[in-house]
Amino acid sequence: MSRLGTPKKPIILHGHERSITQIKYNRQGDLIFSCAKDPQPNVWYSLNGERLGSFKGHNGAVWSIDVNWDSTSVITASADNFCKLWDLETGRCISSLETRTAVRTCGFSYSGDLIMYTTDKTMGQNCEIHIFDVSDSSQMRSGEPLLCIPVSSTKITSAIWGPFDEYIICGHEDGEMSHYDLKTGEKILSVKDHSKQINDIQTSKDGSMLITASKDTTAKLFDTSTLRHMKTYKTERPVNSAAISPIKDHVALGGGQEAMDVTTTSTKIGKFDARFYHLVVEEEFGRVKGHFGPINSVAFHPDGKSYSSGGEDGYVRVHYFDQSYFDFKVDY
Repeated sequence: MSRLGTPKKPIILHGHERSITQIKYNRQGDLIFSCAKDPQPNVWYSLNGERLGSFKGHNGAVWSIDVNWDSTSVITASADNFCKLWDLETGRCISSLETRTAVRTCGFSYSGDLIMYTTDKTMGQNCEIHIFDVSDSSQMRSGEPLLCIPVSSTKITSAIWGPFDEYIICGHEDGEMSHYDLKTGEKILSVKDHSKQINDIQTSKDGSMLITASKDTTAKLFDTSTLRHMKTYKTERPVNSAAISPIKDHVALGGGQEAMDVTTTSTKIGKFDARFYHLVVEEEFGRVKGHFGPINSVAFHPDGKSYSSGGEDGYVRVHYFDQSYFDFKVDY
Protein backbone atom coordinates (compact mmCIF):
# COMPACT_ATOMS: atom_id res chain seq x y z
CA MET A 1 0.00 0.00 0.00
CA SER A 2 2.99 2.30 0.28
CA ARG A 3 3.13 5.10 -2.28
CA LEU A 4 6.47 6.34 -1.01
CA GLY A 5 8.33 4.28 -3.61
CA THR A 6 11.50 2.34 -2.90
CA PRO A 7 13.05 4.24 0.00
CA LYS A 8 16.64 5.34 -0.22
CA LYS A 9 18.93 3.94 2.42
CA PRO A 10 18.43 5.97 5.60
CA ILE A 11 21.20 7.60 7.61
CA ILE A 12 21.23 6.01 11.07
CA LEU A 13 22.44 8.07 14.03
CA HIS A 14 23.55 6.11 17.08
CA GLY A 15 24.75 8.22 19.98
CA HIS A 16 22.24 7.36 22.69
CA GLU A 17 22.23 4.44 25.09
CA ARG A 18 18.52 4.65 25.85
CA SER A 19 15.27 5.45 24.05
CA ILE A 20 14.94 8.74 22.17
CA THR A 21 12.53 11.25 23.72
CA GLN A 22 12.62 14.10 21.17
CA ILE A 23 14.33 15.13 17.93
CA LYS A 24 14.32 18.58 16.37
CA TYR A 25 15.81 20.36 13.36
CA ASN A 26 17.15 23.89 13.52
CA ARG A 27 15.52 26.47 11.24
CA GLN A 28 18.13 26.07 8.49
CA GLY A 29 17.81 22.28 8.60
CA ASP A 30 21.55 21.56 8.66
CA LEU A 31 21.48 20.30 12.27
CA ILE A 32 19.44 17.66 14.11
CA PHE A 33 19.15 17.80 17.90
CA SER A 34 18.31 14.63 19.83
CA CYS A 35 17.65 13.87 23.48
CA ALA A 36 16.90 10.59 25.19
CA LYS A 37 16.34 8.86 28.50
CA ASP A 38 20.10 9.06 28.96
CA PRO A 39 21.61 12.33 30.30
CA GLN A 40 23.50 13.43 27.17
CA PRO A 41 21.68 15.31 24.35
CA ASN A 42 23.47 15.32 20.99
CA VAL A 43 23.68 17.50 17.88
CA TRP A 44 24.29 16.03 14.41
CA TYR A 45 24.85 17.21 10.84
CA SER A 46 21.64 16.27 9.02
CA LEU A 47 23.39 15.85 5.66
CA ASN A 48 25.69 12.99 6.60
CA GLY A 49 24.74 12.00 10.16
CA GLU A 50 28.09 13.02 11.66
CA ARG A 51 27.89 13.87 15.35
CA LEU A 52 28.90 17.49 15.91
CA GLY A 53 28.95 17.23 19.70
CA SER A 54 27.17 16.51 22.98
CA PHE A 55 25.82 18.60 25.84
CA LYS A 56 27.22 17.20 29.09
CA GLY A 57 25.85 18.20 32.48
CA HIS A 58 22.50 16.52 33.14
CA ASN A 59 22.07 13.66 35.60
CA GLY A 60 18.79 12.20 34.41
CA ALA A 61 16.60 11.53 31.39
CA VAL A 62 16.27 14.53 29.08
CA TRP A 63 12.63 14.90 28.02
CA SER A 64 12.76 17.87 25.67
CA ILE A 65 15.18 19.92 23.56
CA ASP A 66 14.91 23.11 21.48
CA VAL A 67 17.18 25.44 19.51
CA ASN A 68 16.70 29.18 18.99
CA TRP A 69 16.03 30.96 15.70
CA ASP A 70 19.64 31.72 14.77
CA SER A 71 21.10 28.41 16.06
CA THR A 72 23.28 29.97 18.76
CA SER A 73 21.62 28.53 21.89
CA VAL A 74 20.03 25.23 22.92
CA ILE A 75 17.67 24.50 25.82
CA THR A 76 17.08 21.13 27.49
CA ALA A 77 14.50 19.88 30.02
CA SER A 78 15.45 17.00 32.29
CA ALA A 79 14.14 14.64 34.94
CA ASP A 80 17.05 15.76 37.16
CA ASN A 81 15.00 18.90 38.10
CA PHE A 82 17.05 21.18 35.86
CA CYS A 83 16.38 23.18 32.73
CA LYS A 84 19.70 24.07 31.10
CA LEU A 85 20.67 26.69 28.53
CA TRP A 86 23.68 25.87 26.33
CA ASP A 87 25.96 27.67 23.91
CA LEU A 88 25.67 25.70 20.66
CA GLU A 89 29.11 26.53 19.28
CA THR A 90 31.08 25.42 22.36
CA GLY A 91 28.61 23.06 24.10
CA ARG A 92 29.15 25.06 27.30
CA CYS A 93 26.29 25.32 29.80
CA ILE A 94 25.33 29.00 30.10
CA SER A 95 22.59 28.69 32.76
CA SER A 96 21.16 25.97 34.99
CA LEU A 97 17.64 26.66 36.26
CA GLU A 98 16.77 24.39 39.18
CA THR A 99 13.18 23.30 39.81
CA ARG A 100 11.40 21.34 42.52
CA THR A 101 10.23 18.57 40.16
CA ALA A 102 11.20 17.10 36.78
CA VAL A 103 11.16 19.48 33.81
CA ARG A 104 8.94 17.96 31.11
CA THR A 105 8.92 20.41 28.18
CA CYS A 106 10.89 23.46 27.05
CA GLY A 107 11.08 25.87 24.14
CA PHE A 108 12.41 29.14 22.79
CA SER A 109 10.03 31.90 21.80
CA TYR A 110 10.01 32.98 18.14
CA SER A 111 12.28 35.93 18.96
CA GLY A 112 14.61 33.74 21.02
CA ASP A 113 14.55 36.27 23.89
CA LEU A 114 12.19 34.22 26.05
CA ILE A 115 12.25 30.59 27.10
CA MET A 116 9.50 28.55 28.71
CA TYR A 117 9.55 25.23 30.49
CA THR A 118 6.96 23.21 32.38
CA THR A 119 7.44 21.17 35.54
CA ASP A 120 5.72 17.93 36.56
CA LYS A 121 2.93 17.61 39.10
CA THR A 122 4.48 15.24 41.63
CA MET A 123 5.74 14.97 45.24
CA GLY A 124 3.11 17.44 46.42
CA GLN A 125 4.20 20.09 43.91
CA ASN A 126 1.87 21.58 41.30
CA CYS A 127 2.56 21.60 37.58
CA GLU A 128 3.88 25.06 36.58
CA ILE A 129 4.85 27.00 33.47
CA HIS A 130 7.96 29.16 33.93
CA ILE A 131 8.91 32.01 31.58
CA PHE A 132 12.42 33.51 31.59
CA ASP A 133 14.00 36.38 29.66
CA VAL A 134 17.36 34.96 28.54
CA SER A 135 18.68 38.44 27.71
CA ASP A 136 18.36 39.40 31.41
CA SER A 137 21.46 37.85 33.00
CA SER A 138 20.42 38.77 36.55
CA GLN A 139 17.12 36.91 36.10
CA MET A 140 18.92 33.83 34.79
CA ARG A 141 21.41 33.93 37.68
CA SER A 142 18.75 34.32 40.37
CA GLY A 143 16.50 31.61 38.91
CA GLU A 144 13.46 33.84 39.51
CA PRO A 145 11.17 33.60 36.45
CA LEU A 146 9.66 36.54 34.65
CA LEU A 147 6.33 34.75 35.01
CA CYS A 148 5.27 31.58 36.84
CA ILE A 149 1.88 30.14 35.88
CA PRO A 150 0.43 27.50 38.24
CA VAL A 151 -1.55 24.86 36.35
CA SER A 152 -4.56 23.56 38.27
CA SER A 153 -5.62 20.97 35.69
CA THR A 154 -3.75 17.74 34.98
CA LYS A 155 -0.03 17.61 34.21
CA ILE A 156 1.28 19.26 31.05
CA THR A 157 2.80 16.59 28.80
CA SER A 158 3.64 18.78 25.77
CA ALA A 159 3.89 22.53 25.23
CA ILE A 160 4.91 24.97 22.47
CA TRP A 161 4.86 28.74 21.92
CA GLY A 162 1.88 30.17 20.09
CA PRO A 163 2.22 32.69 17.23
CA PHE A 164 3.76 36.09 18.07
CA ASP A 165 4.71 34.79 21.54
CA GLU A 166 1.32 35.83 22.92
CA TYR A 167 0.41 32.53 24.57
CA ILE A 168 1.67 29.02 25.35
CA ILE A 169 -0.17 26.04 23.84
CA CYS A 170 -0.26 23.09 26.25
CA GLY A 171 -1.32 19.48 25.92
CA HIS A 172 -2.35 17.71 29.11
CA GLU A 173 -2.33 14.22 30.58
CA ASP A 174 -6.13 13.93 30.36
CA GLY A 175 -6.34 14.95 26.67
CA GLU A 176 -7.12 18.62 27.26
CA MET A 177 -5.40 21.29 25.14
CA SER A 178 -5.23 24.89 26.34
CA HIS A 179 -3.86 28.38 25.71
CA TYR A 180 -2.18 30.26 28.57
CA ASP A 181 -1.92 34.02 28.13
CA LEU A 182 1.57 35.46 28.67
CA LYS A 183 0.37 38.83 29.92
CA THR A 184 -2.04 37.62 32.59
CA GLY A 185 -0.93 34.02 33.13
CA GLU A 186 -4.55 32.90 32.80
CA LYS A 187 -5.97 30.00 30.82
CA ILE A 188 -7.79 31.74 27.97
CA LEU A 189 -8.91 28.78 25.86
CA SER A 190 -9.44 25.08 26.46
CA VAL A 191 -10.71 22.14 24.40
CA LYS A 192 -10.83 18.41 25.04
CA ASP A 193 -10.99 16.54 21.75
CA HIS A 194 -8.64 13.76 22.87
CA SER A 195 -9.70 11.16 25.44
CA LYS A 196 -6.16 10.36 26.62
CA GLN A 197 -2.76 12.02 27.10
CA ILE A 198 -1.41 14.35 24.40
CA ASN A 199 2.17 13.25 23.71
CA ASP A 200 3.26 15.83 21.14
CA ILE A 201 2.23 19.14 19.55
CA GLN A 202 3.81 20.53 16.36
CA THR A 203 2.74 23.41 14.13
CA SER A 204 2.58 23.85 10.37
CA LYS A 205 5.30 25.93 8.70
CA ASP A 206 3.25 29.15 8.90
CA GLY A 207 1.97 28.39 12.42
CA SER A 208 -1.70 28.59 11.41
CA MET A 209 -2.37 24.90 12.16
CA LEU A 210 -1.12 22.43 14.72
CA ILE A 211 -1.18 18.67 14.98
CA THR A 212 -1.45 16.67 18.20
CA ALA A 213 -0.42 13.07 18.88
CA SER A 214 -2.27 11.18 21.57
CA LYS A 215 -2.38 7.93 23.50
CA ASP A 216 -6.00 7.58 22.32
CA THR A 217 -4.59 6.20 18.98
CA THR A 218 -5.32 9.36 16.97
CA ALA A 219 -3.54 12.45 15.73
CA LYS A 220 -5.71 15.54 15.23
CA LEU A 221 -5.35 18.74 13.25
CA PHE A 222 -6.45 22.03 14.85
CA ASP A 223 -6.59 25.72 14.01
CA THR A 224 -3.84 27.21 16.17
CA SER A 225 -5.62 30.39 17.28
CA THR A 226 -9.10 28.98 17.94
CA LEU A 227 -8.23 25.31 18.68
CA ARG A 228 -11.05 24.34 16.30
CA HIS A 229 -10.75 20.64 15.46
CA MET A 230 -10.33 20.15 11.69
CA LYS A 231 -9.12 16.62 10.89
CA THR A 232 -8.47 13.26 12.57
CA TYR A 233 -5.88 10.63 11.58
CA LYS A 234 -6.79 7.25 13.05
CA THR A 235 -4.46 4.37 13.92
CA GLU A 236 -4.78 1.25 16.08
CA ARG A 237 -2.02 2.17 18.54
CA PRO A 238 -0.93 5.10 20.71
CA VAL A 239 0.52 7.96 18.66
CA ASN A 240 3.66 9.40 20.25
CA SER A 241 4.52 12.09 17.72
CA ALA A 242 3.07 13.79 14.63
CA ALA A 243 4.45 16.36 12.18
CA ILE A 244 3.11 18.40 9.25
CA SER A 245 5.09 18.56 6.00
CA PRO A 246 6.29 22.09 5.13
CA ILE A 247 5.77 21.55 1.37
CA LYS A 248 3.05 18.89 0.87
CA ASP A 249 -0.42 18.23 2.28
CA HIS A 250 1.03 15.34 4.30
CA VAL A 251 1.38 14.43 7.95
CA ALA A 252 3.77 11.88 9.47
CA LEU A 253 2.83 9.83 12.54
CA GLY A 254 5.07 7.78 14.83
CA GLY A 255 4.02 5.53 17.66
CA GLY A 256 3.50 1.96 18.77
CA GLN A 257 2.32 0.41 21.97
CA GLU A 258 3.58 1.06 25.48
CA ALA A 259 7.22 0.04 25.99
CA MET A 260 6.29 -2.69 28.49
CA ASP A 261 3.97 -4.32 25.92
CA VAL A 262 6.59 -4.48 23.16
CA THR A 263 7.33 -7.91 21.69
CA THR A 264 9.79 -9.01 19.02
CA THR A 265 6.90 -9.90 16.69
CA SER A 266 5.79 -6.29 16.56
CA THR A 267 8.35 -5.31 13.92
CA LYS A 268 7.01 -7.91 11.50
CA ILE A 269 3.43 -6.68 11.63
CA GLY A 270 4.22 -3.02 11.16
CA LYS A 271 3.61 -1.71 14.66
CA PHE A 272 6.72 0.46 14.56
CA ASP A 273 6.38 1.95 11.08
CA ALA A 274 6.31 5.69 10.47
CA ARG A 275 2.94 6.31 8.84
CA PHE A 276 2.04 8.97 6.31
CA TYR A 277 -1.44 10.44 5.87
CA HIS A 278 -2.91 12.96 3.50
CA LEU A 279 -3.60 16.15 5.44
CA VAL A 280 -6.99 16.83 3.83
CA VAL A 281 -8.58 13.47 3.01
CA GLU A 282 -7.18 11.80 6.19
CA GLU A 283 -6.14 8.64 4.29
CA GLU A 284 -2.96 6.71 5.01
CA PHE A 285 -0.83 6.40 1.85
CA GLY A 286 2.52 5.05 3.00
CA ARG A 287 4.64 3.46 5.71
CA VAL A 288 8.36 3.35 6.40
CA LYS A 289 9.85 0.48 8.39
CA GLY A 290 13.11 0.42 10.29
CA HIS A 291 12.78 0.91 14.05
CA PHE A 292 12.90 -2.00 16.50
CA GLY A 293 10.52 -0.35 18.95
CA PRO A 294 7.89 2.38 19.14
CA ILE A 295 8.71 5.69 17.45
CA ASN A 296 8.78 8.46 20.06
CA SER A 297 9.48 11.50 17.86
CA VAL A 298 9.11 12.46 14.19
CA ALA A 299 10.18 15.70 12.47
CA PHE A 300 10.19 16.92 8.87
CA HIS A 301 13.29 18.67 7.50
CA PRO A 302 12.44 22.38 6.93
CA ASP A 303 12.79 21.83 3.15
CA GLY A 304 10.30 18.92 3.25
CA LYS A 305 12.60 16.58 1.29
CA SER A 306 13.42 14.30 4.21
CA TYR A 307 12.25 13.45 7.70
CA SER A 308 13.73 11.96 10.86
CA SER A 309 12.35 9.57 13.43
CA GLY A 310 13.65 8.69 16.91
CA GLY A 311 12.69 5.42 18.56
CA GLU A 312 12.55 3.41 21.73
CA ASP A 313 15.51 1.50 20.25
CA GLY A 314 17.80 4.53 20.80
CA TYR A 315 18.34 5.22 17.09
CA VAL A 316 17.56 8.31 15.03
CA ARG A 317 16.85 7.47 11.37
CA VAL A 318 17.07 10.15 8.67
CA HIS A 319 15.02 9.22 5.57
CA TYR A 320 15.21 11.03 2.23
CA PHE A 321 12.11 10.82 0.03
CA ASP A 322 12.52 9.61 -3.55
CA GLN A 323 10.82 11.14 -6.59
CA SER A 324 7.65 9.03 -6.39
CA TYR A 325 6.82 10.71 -3.08
CA PHE A 326 6.86 14.15 -4.69
CA ASP A 327 4.93 12.96 -7.76
CA PHE A 328 2.15 11.36 -5.68
CA LYS A 329 -1.09 13.35 -5.75
CA VAL A 330 -4.56 12.83 -4.38
CA ASP A 331 -7.57 14.08 -6.34
CA TYR A 332 -10.18 15.69 -4.11
